[in-house]
Amino acid sequence: MNIHSLAKTTPFCRWQLVKRTLGEGQPVRQVAQQFSISPRTVYKWLRRFKDEGFLGLLERSSRPLHSPTRLPQLVVVQIRLLRLKRMTVTAISQLLSLVRSTVALWLRRLGLNRLRNLEPRAPVVRYEHQRPGDMLHLDIKKLARINAIGSRITGDPSKRCRGAGWERLHVCIDDHSRVAYAEILPDEKGSTAAGFLCRAVGFFQDCNVTVRTVLTDNGPCYRSGKFASQCQASGIRHHLTRPYRPQTNGKAERFIRTVMDEWGRVKPFETSQARARDLIRWISHYNMDRVHSALGYQPPASRLPAVNNVLGINT
Repeated sequence: MNIHSLAKTTPFCRWQLVKRTLGEGQPVRQVAQQFSISPRTVYKWLRRFKDEGFLGLLERSSRPLHSPTRLPQLVVVQIRLLRLKRMTVTAISQLLSLVRSTVALWLRRLGLNRLRNLEPRAPVVRYEHQRPGDMLHLDIKKLARINAIGSRITGDPSKRCRGAGWERLHVCIDDHSRVAYAEILPDEKGSTAAGFLCRAVGFFQDCNVTVRTVLTDNGPCYRSGKFASQCQASGIRHHLTRPYRPQTNGKAERFIRTVMDEWGRVKPFETSQARARDLIRWISHYNMDRVHSALGYQPPASRLPAVNNVLGINT
């Protein structure tokens, strides 16, 4: 129940005026003056109490009991069925001889005003491989190079830093343990991605984990011959996600969001080199100390066969 902040009466006050009039026998006009309301309002609550008891003193819906101009339910059903055939608002209004605004109003009420609502969402399929190394998720995040603290930190538009260029954050996360490995590299060419995969495999080997499969999106670097050659040399199977389905590689996507929220945007970096050095510290914290809800609020290192002393980035 959401009572107006300036309401003269509340259910408790209504019960008090009922007690004072019917129980104590005070005059209606006197009670009305005590509550700063009209005698007509007092009679209204007395009548409701006599008819319905204490429930009559509660709030009611403001919807009218009768709506003669309301659209018939049969017409509403027709609007719904036509919309499910993906007809537009204009087409439905012309077919049913209705005002366009009326059709739009009812489509909003039915939750069918947007075409994306006509089809149910695909169910979320969550999976987790049984052993560390069974699946590594790889992805790339584009980062602007830093040569000075810019306007986003200082708040001064005249301090913008333009022309510094871009670099890429290459990330890798194990599907079972969520242990992560990341590097900031100059580009996302096939040779760069292949070199990152080689170093990531070596990182997991130092953690006593054998990498068997990698999952990537359909980026050009992951479809290159050099990346395929590196997978073959490492004895790794390479799977690609379905086009336009980033949720298939959701663990890497979510890890990138975590990286940017907890490392990339939390403090100003004066140079790209300082940012890269701080990434080493954060990855070590993520692997060894930061608890993960999907792991029963344990850090990712708790799922490795043998916890390494330094689960950060190889330097």
